[in-house]
Amino acid sequence: MSRWKAASIHLSISIAVGLLVFALLFLVWFPQPYFDAAGGQHLILVLLGVDLVLGPMLTLILFKSGKKGMLFDLYLIGLVQSAALVYGMHVIVQARPAFIVAAIDRFNVVAANELEPADLAKASRPEFRSISWTGPRLVAARLPTDPEKSLALMNSGLAGKDIEKFPEYYVPYAEEANGLLAHAKKIDGLRHSSPAAEVAVSAWLDKHHRDSDSVVWLPIVARQASSTMLLDAHSGEVLDALSINPW
Repeated sequence: MSRWKAASIHLSISIAVGLLVFALLFLVWFPQPYFDAAGGQHLILVLLGVDLVLGPMLTLILFKSGKKGMLFDLYLIGLVQSAALVYGMHVIVQARPAFIVAAIDRFNVVAANELEPADLAKASRPEFRSISWTGPRLVAARLPTDPEKSLALMNSGLAGKDIEKFPEYYVPYAEEANGLLAHAKKIDGLRHSSPAAEVAVSAWLDKHHRDSDSVVWLPIVARQASSTMLLDAHSGEVLDALSINPW
């Protein structure tokens, strides 16, 4: 077997593994628009370098049919590639969106590595004390009524850790939907903000058979980019998230 054939076989296996990982990213952990908002493109580059380049390239360089110890060399290549892939997956797992937190006038994408275990343990409900493996959870954050907690939260916010990073204030989204509606904006304002927004919003309204009066929006804020959450204008129900910069 030539080194090119060996490298091609290795590349085919790597592509199959890569497709499974990419499906996990796009369909489960980073559904759009959270893939762009959370910086998923950078994570993809890490995986491309690890899975599709590192292993097959080492095989191409080192493989020699009949070479003594070749089997051991291939074992080492597989071990190095697997270790690199595990590291890349660890980075992705830590960066995946854990909660979409509705707070006052926006939705915040909170990554797994932005939540402290001690804070998760204080979550208001059992289901909010762990991070889901099947995609981000939609919740709302309710401001505390206790004066001491309000002051502590204000000071924490000034230091960069705001209410969305405190699961003890999480409640089911439906309980705060009306409060979010009070700050929501009409969809026509977003639609006319740019040519791209005009196309995206009009296409969405047509697809879902909605008129502009029945849909409002609020911004989605994340680490890398902002996007837009569409809400039912009457119930506050979350309808969809679009990759439109709300600013």
